[in-house]
Amino acid sequence: MMNPLAPLSELGRFDSLIDVRTPLEFADDHIPGALNAPVLSNEERVAVGTMYQQVSPFEATRYGAALVARNIAAQLETLFADRPIYWKPLIYCWRGGKRSGAMTAWFRMIGWKACQLEGGYKLYRRHVLERLAELPARFSFRVLAGLTGSGKTRLLRALAERGAQTLDLEHLARHRGSLLGSLPGEAQPSQKGFDTRLLQALERLDAARPVFVEAESRKIGQIQLPDALMRALADSSCIRVEAGIDDRVAFLCEDYAALFDAPERFKSLLSCLAGQHGHQRVGHWQALVDAKAKAELFRELIERHYDPAYRRSSHSLFRKLPQARPFAFRPNAGDMAAEAGRLLLSEDR
Repeated sequence: MMNPLAPLSELGRFDSLIDVRTPLEFADDHIPGALNAPVLSNEERVAVGTMYQQVSPFEATRYGAALVARNIAAQLETLFADRPIYWKPLIYCWRGGKRSGAMTAWFRMIGWKACQLEGGYKLYRRHVLERLAELPARFSFRVLAGLTGSGKTRLLRALAERGAQTLDLEHLARHRGSLLGSLPGEAQPSQKGFDTRLLQALERLDAARPVFVEAESRKIGQIQLPDALMRALADSSCIRVEAGIDDRVAFLCEDYAALFDAPERFKSLLSCLAGQHGHQRVGHWQALVDAKAKAELFRELIERHYDPAYRRSSHSLFRKLPQARPFAFRPNAGDMAAEAGRLLLSEDR
């Protein structure tokens, strides 16, 4: 008979992966490919936890067991009603405890070849952190560095379309990396969720081929990049993407146009710069937002904020930046594929 406990290494031999944690836990992060079938709702888990602390562990366990039984029964009549007798699901909760154990026991009594993931999500999370600590050192990165508005992200994505290997950290973090870099109407993933997505991206890469990546600071919005990745990027060769000031202003006017659709939020973000630039200058920038003076505002932000900040920080983060090969780039050029091809050709020389 199949052992009811299965290690993470045997993930691939199961038909389905089922996460029985609450929807909130699942949304925070989960093993890729998992289906959420919570045995306790968000509210029910809180109620059981409160009872455990304020009444007694026994009463909480008895109450929780009744909830779990009802929820599993409902899922058997809906979510899992069409599963065949030979179905082999792997089930996990936070640490391979009572929640996944209960569903596994019921499924095995029915006749399905269900197993419980040994160690649960907690062990998977440790696996993610261990892999992120050792994988980045395997790759040969090409770091696209350059001043704000030089179109590094646009170039990186054009390289991907041309078949180059790329690691798009801003896409994974759902943020463009600067104070104004949040994506309209889109939240960033949790740190755990980002780490899982990053590991997936790294595991798809071929260590025998170079990997193009955009230069980033240690944080992209609220997301912290792993130390091992930052060390690998710090020691990598750099390509200095160079664009003229007029092209950079035009690029930001296009790429950050949505900021002007929510002027009060835009002005609130700018107020965070008062400590560096003073209330008078920030007030002037906020007035430019009200006037929709895009080009004037972005030119001033480039010259007075972004460029000085870049020069202060980039050389300390990327040791080979002083030796970087320059690449002249027009971020608003119509044929991005041709620009990417030009960079790839120069790499082969």
